Amino acid sequence: MSIILAIETSSEMASCALLRGDTVLFRESSGVRTHSQAILPMVQELLAEAGIALKECDAIAFGAGPGSFTGVRTACGIAQGLAYGAGLPVLSLMTLEAMAVACRQQHGANDVVAVLDARMGEVYWAQYRYDAGAARWNVLVAPTLCAPGAVAPLPVDGQLAACGNGLAAYPDAFGFAQAYPEIMPHAAQMALLGRGALAAGEALGAAQAQPLYLRNKIAYTSAERSVINAAKAAA
Repeated sequence: MSIILAIETSSEMASCALLRGDTVLFRESSGVRTHSQAILPMVQELLAEAGIALKECDAIAFGAGPGSFTGVRTACGIAQGLAYGAGLPVLSLMTLEAMAVACRQQHGANDVVAVLDARMGEVYWAQYRYDAGAARWNVLVAPTLCAPGAVAPLPVDGQLAACGNGLAAYPDAFGFAQAYPEIMPHAAQMALLGRGALAAGEALGAAQAQPLYLRNKIAYTSAERSVINAAKAAA
C-alpha cells in the first residue's frame, strides 16, 4: 500500500494531498503570494491527521509544470527539501495530466484537452486519452505553449472534453461542446498519478527534481508593455 505525499502550487490555488491506500486527504489554500508559507503547515496537518511521520511515505510527488514560474519552483523546492530530510524519492508530474484526471473523475471524460492560461496572450495545453485496460493516461499531445488560436487537438472517436482556466481567459478561441474551465491542477489528482508513477519506476532522487518550463520569457519589457497599452487604448 503506497503512501504518496503530493504538492501542487502551479496556480492561484496551493494544495497538498496524502494518498494512503484508496484514501486521499488534502488541504488547499488560495492566494499565490502565500504558497511558500501555506504548504508546510498543511503538510504537517495531513500527516498528523493520518497519524504518520513523513519518513513513512513512499515518495513525494509535485506538480512540475507547466504553470506559474514561481509556483512550479516553489513546489519543486519544497518537495526536494522534504525528500532530502526524510530520505525519500520524488515524483515529477505534469499539471495538465492532473487536470485530465479531475475531468475524468468529475465528468467521466476519457479524451481530454487541458488548457491553462499562460498569460502574455498564450496558453499551455496538452491532450490525453485514458486507457481503461491499463488504467493509465496516454499522452496524445505533449504539453505545449502557443497562442489560444493555435491549439489543435487530435481528432477522437468519442466526445472530447476540455478543461482549465485557459478556456475562460480566451473564450473566443475555443468552441468545445464539453468545457469545464473551473478544473485546475490539484494535489489530490497528483497523488493518484504519483501512485502509478511510483509503480512504473519513475521515482527520482531529490537532486534530480526539476520544474518544467515551456517559456524562457516570463514578462514583457517596459517597452513592450507600452506598445501593448497603446494598442489597447487605440482599440
